[in-house]
Amino acid sequence: MGLRFRAAEKTPIVAQAVRLLPDMKVSKALQAVFISAAIGWTGFSTAHLLLSKLQDGLPNARQAAVVAIAAASVANDMAEIAAKAGLPEPVGAGPADAETEPESVAATAGGVEFEDAELLVAFQQGILQATLRGNGRERMSAQLRNNSPTPLRVEVPAGQVLESGRNRVVVTRTVSAELMPARMQELSLSTAALHSSNVIGEGPYRFSYHSADRVDGFLKWASERGEISAPAMQTAILALTENLPLSAFAKFASANGTGSPHRTDAFRVETSDLLAALTALRESGAKLDSIIMTADPQLRIEAMIEPLSREAAKRYYGISEEREWDFWKHELLEGNPSTRHYALFGIARFYPDVAIEMLPKWAREAQTHPVFREAAVQALADTQRAEALPILRQIAEEVGAGTDLGKAAKQAADYLDKRLTTLASRSQVVAFRGKSRVSGL
Repeated sequence: MGLRFRAAEKTPIVAQAVRLLPDMKVSKALQAVFISAAIGWTGFSTAHLLLSKLQDGLPNARQAAVVAIAAASVANDMAEIAAKAGLPEPVGAGPADAETEPESVAATAGGVEFEDAELLVAFQQGILQATLRGNGRERMSAQLRNNSPTPLRVEVPAGQVLESGRNRVVVTRTVSAELMPARMQELSLSTAALHSSNVIGEGPYRFSYHSADRVDGFLKWASERGEISAPAMQTAILALTENLPLSAFAKFASANGTGSPHRTDAFRVETSDLLAALTALRESGAKLDSIIMTADPQLRIEAMIEPLSREAAKRYYGISEEREWDFWKHELLEGNPSTRHYALFGIARFYPDVAIEMLPKWAREAQTHPVFREAAVQALADTQRAEALPILRQIAEEVGAGTDLGKAAKQAADYLDKRLTTLASRSQVVAFRGKSRVSGL
């Protein structure tokens, strides 16, 4: 039979199909037959043969034939209309594993109209085939294949949950793909773990019908802003979903000397990423007073001590350039008891001239608490000043090499000596700034 047939010839066949329609049960298999019949004209002749030979056969075969005939009839009507309008005839998809597009499709690819497809619906119906592999945290690859005869535009939206066993991750950045029929495209997805219990390691994933309501608002805000680093994004997501304390995220040791009860080593980040996460949460409108890690006093002083996070910390906590010395003075004299001595390290790093004059007095004062005396000699090494080296060696000799303070002074002197040697071998050195016009200590 030819590729086209007259309406008079197809009417009895379609009528015959219509009479059988009430007995049909719609299933995924029938949908697949409908699609395959619409791909090419061979579907009509095959379906007609099935119908004529299997009138009394299995119901499934009769149903398949009916659907194929109906699909071929509609497709031929479209072909006749297209021919009258002077448009190119539809092109059938090639073999499923074809590595090159049909020439006619490739030639008109620039003018192809892509039909928007809803991700989960297309996946459920078999129109879209997906192979997902991720590491349970920030990375996911997605191979998407268009099984339909229609060019599709598919979007993997931010907020889409993917799962593998008990692992669940959420897509953090919307990604879209335009897929030609029978073609495949690989996408790189940015993701974040929804649970700190996720097992980190490569493995297969699948689309989930669960939602991530707690992070949807934040992800919508993030999608309209600049890039947020993967560690900062992950920290913000877990802060919203599990509200863990600072000790679960920070790489620095806890000031109270106790370890974290949470097994979250895979989710620990640098101090600068902690600040970036909190900044993003605040700007997105999240209620920071309900996020536990913001209440830990150690974060502020740790962020101010760390050179890489210091400027971000000043912006986040509202510490101006003119009031920075007041911040260190307050932390040292009136700060949280567990972190007061940390201020000595900040003074040593950012006010080395002051530190060279002040810290030896703190180290030698017998009435000063031992924690402050040891912190003073250790902070002297952080000044990275050559004049601090003889001071440290002198303190070690004065208090005795066998004492805890003497040992701390000697270790600090050895560290500073090696550090100065390293700095001297470099062609360019970025030194800490020095300020001497401060008072009050």
